[in-house]
Amino acid sequence: MDRGRLSRTSRRQSDLPMRVADTNRMSMAYVTPQRKPSFGKLNVPKPQSVTSEKRTSFFGARTSGMGLPCNSTLGGFGGAEKVKDTRPLHDKGFVQQCIRQLCDFLSEHGFPGSVSAKTLQSPSTKEFLKMFEFIYCQLDPTFLMPTSKVEEEVPRILKDLGYPFALSKSSMYSVGAPHTWPQVLGALIWLIDTVKIYLSISKQQLNDFSEDMNIEDGAEYNKLFLDYTAEGYAKFMEGQDTFEEEDEAYFAKLKKLYNVDEVLLSSMEEKHRILSAEVERLEKENQMDPLMSKRMEKLKLQTDLKKLQSYRGSLESFKANLECKASELNKEIEGTGHHVESVNQEKEKLQHILKNQKFTPSDVERINREKKELQQTISSLTKTMEEAQQHVWNEEITLAKVKENAELKLAEYHKLARKLKLIPVSAENAGGHDFEIKSSSDYGPGTIVQHKTQIQMPLRTLIGNVEEESSRLTNMKLSLEESVEQVNSNILDKSNDLRQMREQIRRLDERLEHDMQEHALEEQKWSAEVDSVENHQMLLEKKVHHGYDEALQQLKAAQQQYHLVLQETNEERRTVVNNLASVFTTAANHLFVVERSLEELHSKVQRICTKAIEEEEAEIQNLRQMAKPFISKAQSFTGEASK
Repeated sequence: MDRGRLSRTSRRQSDLPMRVADTNRMSMAYVTPQRKPSFGKLNVPKPQSVTSEKRTSFFGARTSGMGLPCNSTLGGFGGAEKVKDTRPLHDKGFVQQCIRQLCDFLSEHGFPGSVSAKTLQSPSTKEFLKMFEFIYCQLDPTFLMPTSKVEEEVPRILKDLGYPFALSKSSMYSVGAPHTWPQVLGALIWLIDTVKIYLSISKQQLNDFSEDMNIEDGAEYNKLFLDYTAEGYAKFMEGQDTFEEEDEAYFAKLKKLYNVDEVLLSSMEEKHRILSAEVERLEKENQMDPLMSKRMEKLKLQTDLKKLQSYRGSLESFKANLECKASELNKEIEGTGHHVESVNQEKEKLQHILKNQKFTPSDVERINREKKELQQTISSLTKTMEEAQQHVWNEEITLAKVKENAELKLAEYHKLARKLKLIPVSAENAGGHDFEIKSSSDYGPGTIVQHKTQIQMPLRTLIGNVEEESSRLTNMKLSLEESVEQVNSNILDKSNDLRQMREQIRRLDERLEHDMQEHALEEQKWSAEVDSVENHQMLLEKKVHHGYDEALQQLKAAQQQYHLVLQETNEERRTVVNNLASVFTTAANHLFVVERSLEELHSKVQRICTKAIEEEEAEIQNLRQMAKPFISKAQSFTGEASK
């Protein structure tokens, strides 16, 4: 069975998205009818609007089977709603990145002109049109840039391609201006991304088409696919959005055509599932280092062994105490047994005497009364003895628990002292003092007082040293924070200066526009004067003949004066434009240099301050974490010792 054809069919996706999301798809998704890859004319759909939820169908408004409007997800932007550009186009870093991307694209695709990052900082309108024409020719090789109304043609082309942001006509007159070039550069970058997507899609479609021609070239398969496509498209035009029945029928015919073995497929899926589970298990096992896990297990077992050894020692001492008490109790029991034997002998003697002699009723009553008193005395003494034994047992249990808690706390103290490098005497932080405490079972109460006086004073000295170091580091941190605040204030001052320079540049732009308007008004005025002179000449030619030579001379003088004035006006305008351009270039370069130095200075100061503060905070935090349990343990040990 040829599984390649079936897998290729399952990979085919519809170019038109579904109008209703189908959440009940199986793992092998049946697809909607397809279109074969088309070549030649570019067919790039317009992207969806980010903020608008209106969707317009390319096929117009139509109704579904129930008579309700059936909206398509393929559509342009709803109405005339404007979308806000969220890209940081006024960020210097982002603009430089876009310029590098544009320069790389043009050099990679063989742009005929000379392109560099410096020339792309503020290109002219002519250079922009050359770049736009070259990039758009990657989409449509037959495209030619029109010679007239370019300011209307370029925004229209971008709008037809689906560019979501509007470009004004005025931006096409001064493309390289600082306030216009970022928006135009953003449009070029979007056009480059569109070209890249189109080229990748075209390449993929060519590969898919060649694979289809090599794999799916059977007449029966083509007939099945065409029938399936025609039936699905007919249902789609009727308003249907899901095609489960058609997909199932199509796949059933394909399975029958290629003799698909369902049992083999299920067995292979089960095998794939088992292998995937095995791979996941092996990956999880490999994530942990076996040597590290064994080392951790060894350390854990060593700590458990130490705990068991200490517990065994405490149990042996407890066993010795119990054996001593048991021997004492055995002696007590032996003495009680001898006493019981003597009491029994006395009882036998008394019984013998009772049998051999006669008693009066008063003697019997007296004896019975004494017997009852003796029995009560015996029961009370037995109860007292049981209570005493129970009290002794409870005291022994309490003593064993207290000893066990003392041993655990002593082990914790030794562990903490080793972490703080206080044990042994030759440790780094011991300072020649012996902070180790022997087992409390080897010493008496006087030894505890001796340990208390021996350990408390060095510990208090260490705590004082740690607090002094902490206060020193805190003062250092405060001084660093003050320096950081001073740097931030300097940065704020520089930002204010930068804002003022931008305001000056804006005023210069306004002044330039005002001067250009004045020059346009002067040109209109001179053209009006020329028209009036020409009209006057015609009237003179028609009505006046005797002063023709004088009028002709006046006309020539007026024309010469007009040309001189016009030439002077052009020279003045050219001079003003050149001066303003040089002023703008100098201001922009100075602004760029100042911003770059400020950014470098800010990043350097921020990096140094952040690193210093993080190191100091880490050291302070470590010292605090080290001193906190040490102080608490010392205080608790002092409290217990005092108790």
